[in-house]
Amino acid sequence: QVQLVESGGGLVQAGGSLRLSCAASGRTFSSYAMGWFRQAPGKERDFVAAISWTGGSTYYTDSVKGRFTISRDNAKNTVYLQMNSLKPEDTAVYYCAARSTLSANYLYTHRREYDYWGQGTQVTVSS
Repeated sequence: QVQLVESGGGLVQAGGSLRLSCAASGRTFSSYAMGWFRQAPGKERDFVAAISWTGGSTYYTDSVKGRFTISRDNAKNTVYLQMNSLKPEDTAVYYCAARSTLSANYLYTHRREYDYWGQGTQVTVSS
């Protein structure tokens, strides 16, 4: 069992930055691939970014490439999402997710592939 707790959300003006954190507890964090998803009101939960458990592989949805960066610190059991040049369309509840894996550089981009989820943190970008 893995427990995930997101933090770092808030209200920011367009063009601003936020860094989300996801702290994990429970089983060995370093054996989990991690992902960030977001859900806007009335919409499905969509993939944002993913990282392998080594941190050697990352992947982003097209709309955030060049603006968002996913990273992890396995010593701190934490994954981060640095969000720069934020846009109003980035407004959503952001969730982190974890998936146990034996593949060091594999990552996952579909929400059904993840086993554990955090409670979410709200990000609001004003125009």
